[in-house]
Amino acid sequence: MSTAGLFSDDEAHQKITVLQQQIQGMEERVVQMENTARSQGVGMLSQLDALKAELATLRGQIEVHAHDIETTQKRQRDLYVDLDSRLRKLENVGGVAADTPGQADSGKPASSDQTPVGAVVTDEPKAYDAALGLFKAGNYQGAIDGFQSFVSAHPNSQLAPSAYYWIGNSYFNLRDYKNAITNQQKLVSQYPSSPKVPDALLNIASCQQGLGDAAAARKTLGNIVAKYPLSNAAELAKKRLASTK
Repeated sequence: MSTAGLFSDDEAHQKITVLQQQIQGMEERVVQMENTARSQGVGMLSQLDALKAELATLRGQIEVHAHDIETTQKRQRDLYVDLDSRLRKLENVGGVAADTPGQADSGKPASSDQTPVGAVVTDEPKAYDAALGLFKAGNYQGAIDGFQSFVSAHPNSQLAPSAYYWIGNSYFNLRDYKNAITNQQKLVSQYPSSPKVPDALLNIASCQQGLGDAAAARKTLGNIVAKYPLSNAAELAKKRLASTK
């Protein structure tokens, strides 16, 4: 599952843009007709009322589309965060299983004054989960600060790629596309084998679209399809490429 598409519902946004353009044109017509009505009397009032009613309908449609976008984004964000958490738990279980044989071979009980194995590591998931909770709550600046603190304190953590991914997505939600691209590129360049790379590239394409660079966005989408054909991000990239033909 990918969240990059969730923060760029192109079809819904296009509908809103078209409706807004229609409203602007109709408002200009209303002003013209009001000026004409002043000179011609009350004969134009019924037409003005009809136009105003149509304007109200269009504004209502915009509200509906905006609500749909917000609802879809929240649902997909929650699903992705839940998936991310489950994958981390599975990774942690695998790490514990791998450590068990070594503990059994030692045959020596840990002394009471020693720091328990993994005590420092447990701070990592706590810090990560705290930042992720801020993202899920929609506190994107707080999530950025939390994940940046995390990667500063744990630069070699297995969760570092995911932290950069969420930093990028947080900046995307704040419409700071340049910083979003910068952080997603850190993930791609520093952790090229991370399973989050395709999603990071998809988010970069969304940012490029947000910056108005359609050519760069199409190139990034093409790279996703070419390099990661079996990923969920590739499926979304194909749909976006098809919709822009």
